[in-house]
Amino acid sequence: MAGSSSSSVMLAVHEKKTVTVVDLYGPLRRYISQNYSEREALDLEEDLHSLRQMRSDVEKAASACDARRDLLQAYYRALCATESRFPISAEQGHVNGVTFTWQDAFKPSRKCAQPNIHLEKAAVLFNLGAVLSQIALNADRSSSDGHGLRLACGSFQSSAGAFAFLRDHVAPKVGSPATVDISPEAASMLERLMLAQAQECFFEKAVSDAKPPALCSKIARQVALYYEEAHLSLNAPPLNQHFDRTWISHVLLKSAQFFAEACYRMALHLHEKEEIAEEIARLKSGISALTDAKRSAKGVAAPLLDATSKLEANLNRNLDRAVKENDRVYLMRVPSPDSLPPLPAATLVKPTPMDGFLDASGEKLFAGIVPDGSAKALSRYTEMVDEIIRKQAERLQQGSEITRVKLKEMDLPDSILALEGNSTLPLDLKDDVEAVQIVGGPAGMDAELQQLRDLKRVNQEMLVQVEELLQKESREDAQFRTQFGTRWTRPQSSTLTKNLQDRLNRFAGNLKQASESDARIERAVKEHMALMSILDQRPIESALPSLARPIMSLDGNEDAIVGTLKQSLRQLEALGAQRAGLEDILKEMKRKDDILPKLMATTGSYDDLFRKEVSKYDHICEQITQNIEAQEQLLLQIQAQNDHFTTIFNLEDFKASREKCYKQIAAAISKFQEIKENINEGLKFYVTLQDAITNVKQQCSDFVMTRNIQCRDMIEDVQKQMAGFNFSDGKTGYNYPSAGQHPQRDAPSHGAPSTAQQPRAHAPYPAPGYAQEYHSYASSSLQPQQQLQSPPYHVPPPAGNHYQFQQPMNHEYGQPAYPGWRGPYYNAPQPQQQQQPGSLPPPYTAPSPYHAPPHQGGYYKQQ
Repeated sequence: MAGSSSSSVMLAVHEKKTVTVVDLYGPLRRYISQNYSEREALDLEEDLHSLRQMRSDVEKAASACDARRDLLQAYYRALCATESRFPISAEQGHVNGVTFTWQDAFKPSRKCAQPNIHLEKAAVLFNLGAVLSQIALNADRSSSDGHGLRLACGSFQSSAGAFAFLRDHVAPKVGSPATVDISPEAASMLERLMLAQAQECFFEKAVSDAKPPALCSKIARQVALYYEEAHLSLNAPPLNQHFDRTWISHVLLKSAQFFAEACYRMALHLHEKEEIAEEIARLKSGISALTDAKRSAKGVAAPLLDATSKLEANLNRNLDRAVKENDRVYLMRVPSPDSLPPLPAATLVKPTPMDGFLDASGEKLFAGIVPDGSAKALSRYTEMVDEIIRKQAERLQQGSEITRVKLKEMDLPDSILALEGNSTLPLDLKDDVEAVQIVGGPAGMDAELQQLRDLKRVNQEMLVQVEELLQKESREDAQFRTQFGTRWTRPQSSTLTKNLQDRLNRFAGNLKQASESDARIERAVKEHMALMSILDQRPIESALPSLARPIMSLDGNEDAIVGTLKQSLRQLEALGAQRAGLEDILKEMKRKDDILPKLMATTGSYDDLFRKEVSKYDHICEQITQNIEAQEQLLLQIQAQNDHFTTIFNLEDFKASREKCYKQIAAAISKFQEIKENINEGLKFYVTLQDAITNVKQQCSDFVMTRNIQCRDMIEDVQKQMAGFNFSDGKTGYNYPSAGQHPQRDAPSHGAPSTAQQPRAHAPYPAPGYAQEYHSYASSSLQPQQQLQSPPYHVPPPAGNHYQFQQPMNHEYGQPAYPGWRGPYYNAPQPQQQQQPGSLPPPYTAPSPYHAPPHQGGYYKQQ
């Protein structure tokens, strides 16, 4: 069957047809019932019906191409599953009564009938290749999106894969007599034909994309080669008397057409390079091939003849032009076409492997049936194969381990890399350096130190703000006490703020202690920056020493020594890669080693079959032995070469220098991690302290606002007393509690209620972790609080900190300075301080200057 697109004519293959209806159900069911049990026959009813239905659908051959392809693949897998469990042949004790009959696809008058499942499998594979060729032929290769061309190319390659699978795996097992169409020769010819047409699709794509003429020539030449191979097969027995003459003519003309196309495209390339003489010879060669083929080609499709005629006209036109240019300008001698080198070819296609589509290992059909004798024999054979695989794998792994140890002892290939300036760090050390560089390295410590300074400044400013807030309130209270004398009966501020002042003193002391720790950190950074700066080099390998050539050369053969050693190392690496490949081959051989069908079909001794099957592993075992022996000899050679290399290049001094550099890098990493850990703890301390100061600041703000409200009310009462107003109890109307209690206003005995006389609701402001709660005097009915806003500066605590700072529950807040230094550099002894009940003892090294009486101020003065 032939079809054409706008550019080319191609061939597809018709399916084989079966002559008689084959019923697999009855014979298979009888075999199961007789050899196993009726119960198992009943359990497999569904599988038997599925197999019969697939065979019936295959006989009809009326479905669309895509559905037909899927049906044939499924039926082939079902046949493989059936073959592995039921011996279908004419022998006694096998499944009898099943005869498969198929016609020849190219000569339907000829047919083959055998009680052999391999004939059925061969016919199904042939039809699968035929259907795939029809899918390719029906694709619209002229579509603008290129989808049709890709579909055609892929389907032709899949068709070639089906015919190759038929030739290699099934056709040799079909007994005689068999039709020619499923012979290995026919399958090979059809594979070449499908590959030619797939490569032709690539040529069409290259031309439509305006690829360079030289590339188009290579693609066209490979098309011609595939067609030539197909033509040779068609002219050799047994195909030379079997195929229609039009097939032979078509393949012959196609071969000539694409040889001429390759010459034409090469001539265009030569014309661009002004190689006129060879251009003329190539054009003549193409014209000659077309002329000879057209004489022998009879009965070919008219579009193919039109295409070859058009190509011939283009060749002649370019030949005339080239001859005139040569006669007028170049005057070059034209070589004979026979003297020209062969045109280069580029293979862009290959048969699609069909193992994945036809693999029946996952087929569930008849999964519950395995003959007992075959199962036991298969288990025995599997153990034999596993033992072979295990021993050989151990030899391969041992060879690789020996190589690794020997090279490590000789410090190879590290010493060669060092000579070329490509030194490498040990993997664990390199990982540590990368971890340091990811977090910024020593160069990034300045920013973190600045962050510590900023956080300390924020905390200091906040303490100053709180101190000023309490001092202002205290001054105002003192002024009114002076002004009104004994009438001003409100408690002094210092008696109410003692608890707050104590906390502020502790905060100030903590800040002083933290400042000393910050100073130690900064000193440590300055002292050790020279050591740590090596970690900022990128890549870190640039800091490593390089292996220098000898200052004085005695014979000048250093390069030869290095070159010989490198060549030996490359050979050793190739042996290692070969071992890996041999191990993969062993595993693949075991995976594909399925002798169950042979076990079920054999009637002789299993030992003979086992010896034959196991012998296929002998070749790979011999290759492993050769590899290991070659490696042993090569390692001895490398040892001698490395000894010479070590002497010439003074390798011992280099190793000592390199180890010294490794230790320097390790020390720098250790010191960086130590300082980094202390910086992170400092950041966490300041952030935690900032939260605590903000909490106390809010309490102070609430206290001051409440005292201001009380002040206004008391001024009003005092002024009324001075003006002669009478009160029922002769008091000011307020009971002033000590710190931590709610102030209560006495109810008046008469008079209209005023704003100052109305009851107030008091909301407490608890401080988490404090021994006492500080209760605000703010009323929900009063003016909005005049709160000081806390600074927006806030740095989250660094992740991964090893030191936890927890606020002590049920204690007054006494935030300790962050633990300074765990190394020997910063563990300065701390004097013991008296611990207050209910608070943590801050580890201060000196008495704090901030413990002045509250009314004197000076909790914190910025330096």
